[in-house]
Amino acid sequence: MKRNICLLPFAASLLLACTGTGAQTLDAQRAAMRVAIDNAERGQFDAAATAGLRNHPLYGWLEYSALRRGIDTVDTPQALDFLKRYQGQAVADAFRAAWLPALARRQDWPTLLANWRPSNDPGLQCAELNARLATGKADAGWIRDAQALWRSSGKSLPDACDPVFAGLAERGGLTPALRWERIDAAADAQQPGVMRAAARGLPAAELAQANDYAAFVDKPDARALNWPKTERSRRIATDGLARLARTDPDAAERQLPQYAQALALDAGQQAQVRYQIALWTVASYLPDSARRLAAVPESAYDERLHEWRAREAMARGDWPSALAAIRAMPAGQRGDSRWRWFEARLLEKTGRAAEAAPLYRAVATEPTFHGFLAADKLRQPYALCPWNPGSDPQTRAAVARDPALVRALELFRIDRATWAAREWADALSRFDDTRRRLAVEVAGEAGWFDRAVFALKGPQEMRLYALRFPLYHDDTIRREAARNALDPAWVAAEIRAESTFNPNARSPANALGLMQVLPATGASVARRIGLSGYGGAASLYDPDTNIAIGTAYLRQLLDTYGGLPYVTIAAYNAGPTPTARWQSQRPGFAPDFWIETISYKETREYVARVLAFSVIYDWRLNGKAVPLGDRIAGRNVPASRGFACPAVKDGA
Repeated sequence: MKRNICLLPFAASLLLACTGTGAQTLDAQRAAMRVAIDNAERGQFDAAATAGLRNHPLYGWLEYSALRRGIDTVDTPQALDFLKRYQGQAVADAFRAAWLPALARRQDWPTLLANWRPSNDPGLQCAELNARLATGKADAGWIRDAQALWRSSGKSLPDACDPVFAGLAERGGLTPALRWERIDAAADAQQPGVMRAAARGLPAAELAQANDYAAFVDKPDARALNWPKTERSRRIATDGLARLARTDPDAAERQLPQYAQALALDAGQQAQVRYQIALWTVASYLPDSARRLAAVPESAYDERLHEWRAREAMARGDWPSALAAIRAMPAGQRGDSRWRWFEARLLEKTGRAAEAAPLYRAVATEPTFHGFLAADKLRQPYALCPWNPGSDPQTRAAVARDPALVRALELFRIDRATWAAREWADALSRFDDTRRRLAVEVAGEAGWFDRAVFALKGPQEMRLYALRFPLYHDDTIRREAARNALDPAWVAAEIRAESTFNPNARSPANALGLMQVLPATGASVARRIGLSGYGGAASLYDPDTNIAIGTAYLRQLLDTYGGLPYVTIAAYNAGPTPTARWQSQRPGFAPDFWIETISYKETREYVARVLAFSVIYDWRLNGKAVPLGDRIAGRNVPASRGFACPAVKDGA
C-alpha cells in the first residue's frame, strides 16, 4: 500500500521532540513497529526482538497488543505495572476496558473494584455492579445504581447485566412497577424481545398481558381489540402500529381506525401513527403520499416531515403545494439556503418573480450548493471568504509536540484508525479552540485530512477551506481527468467526498482507496482500459492506480447517463437500479428539482455535496470556476465564474 503524501518539514522537525526520538529514526522504525504490532496480535510478541523500539512513542500500544491477545491470562502485577507506566494515556484506558471484563470472567472481584473507573459502557457498568454484588456490597446505593441501569434504555443490555438484575430482583428492587417502566420504554423503542425479558417475574396475569403487548409490537393482532382501555394499552397499540407503518403503511392505515375506536386512542396517539404511515409512504413516493401527508395534523409535523411534504409536491410538479409546504416550515428550517432557493424557484414557477429576487440575493451570499446556484442565477461571483488566521509559532510547535498527538499521527500512519482516534480525542480534550485548530493543521500535514471534517466547527472554522478541502495528487488528477475528458475539479470533489484524500480508506462495503472503488469494479475497469501492472484489490490503495480506474469508471457512467454529471454522481453513490427508478419517476425534471427529490437521503446530500465541492476545488485548482449550472448540465465551458467575499456575515 502506497501513501504518496510526505510530512511537511515543520511537523517533521517538531513531531517527536518530546520523545527524544528523531523524525528520521521514527520514519525508519515505522515499518518495524507495524510488523511488531501485527505479530503481537497473533501471539508472537518478542520483547527481546523489539528492544530497539522501546523508545518509540507507540511502544505502549505494542505492549497493549500483546496483553490484549492473552487478556484472560494476564496476571494482576503485570496489568497494574502497565496501568502505572501508561497512566493518563489513551492506551491505559483501552487496556482497562479490556482487562476489567476479563477480571469479571475470572470473578476476581476485589481487583476489579480496586481498578474500576467510571464508564458509560453498560458492559463495564454491569461488571462493576456484579463485583459489588459478589463482595457483599449490594447496599442501598447498589440498588439505586442497578435500578438506574435498568431504567437507562429500552434496548437490550449486555448479558453481563443479567446477574445484576437477578440480584436486584432477589433484593426486592425490581418491583412490578419498575418492570412495567422498562416494558414501556422497550415498546417505545419497538423492542418486543426486551419487553418479554423485562416481563419475567411479573405476576401471572400481568405477565400474560405484557407478553400480549410484546406480541402486538412484533406483529399487530386483533386480540388487542379486547385489551383493557388503559393508557398503557393505548401506548403499546400506538407503538405497534407505528412499527407496522415502517414496513407496511397500507396495513397500518387499514388497522388504525379499529384500534383507535376499541382502545380510545387520543388525537395525539393517532397522529403518531399517521406520521409514520405518511413518512414511509412518501419516502417511496407511493400514490397515496399526498393524502396521507394531509392526514397528519400540523401539530405532529417535524422538520423531517416538513421536508418530505415539500419534496412530494415537487415530485408531482405541484408548485403551489410545494411552495405552501416550504412556507409552513418553522422559521429556522425555512431559512436554510436550500429551502430559500426552492422558495424562490417556486415563486418564479407560480408567476411571482419579483418576490423571488430578494431570496436569490440572500442565498447567493452563502458558500453552499444552493448559494452557488443563486449566484449563477444572478450572474455574480461565488461567495467565498477564506479565513487565514495565522498562528504563533511557539504555540504551534507545542501542539505538534503533544505526546498524544504524536502517538495519534503515528497510529494513523500505520493504519490503526481506532487507536489513532483514541489518542486524538485525548489530545483534543486538553486543547483550547486555537490549539484544536492547530492540531488539525498538523494532522493535515501528515495526510490525516479527515480531522478537518470532524474537528473543525462553527461558521468561522468552516472558512478554513485549505484545511477542509485538501488537494494532493493533483498532477495525477489533472492527467487522468484529461485522459477521460472530465473536469479535474469534479474528480477532486469525488475524492474529497469519498475518502477525504486518504489513499488507505476502506468502507464497510469493501470500497477501497481514494475514489472508493470496489474490487470487482476495479478489475473490470482495469481490463477495459488495459491498465498494465494492475495487481488486484491491493492495487487500489495506490493513488495513481485508484485515480486512473476511478476516473475511467466515472467516464463510463457519464456516457451511460447521457453526459449528465448530476445523474452520474447519483449512480456513483447509489448504483444503477435506484438511479434508473429516479429517472423513470421524474423524466425531464430540472436538475435542482431532480436532485432534491432523490428518495435516498445519503445520495440526495451526496450529489449536492460533490457539486458544491467541485466549485471549491475549481477555486483551489484554477482560481475561477465553471458555472455550476453548466457543470450540472455537462456543458464543456471554460472556468469563468469568479469568487468574492460579500462580507455579509461571519461564515459567508
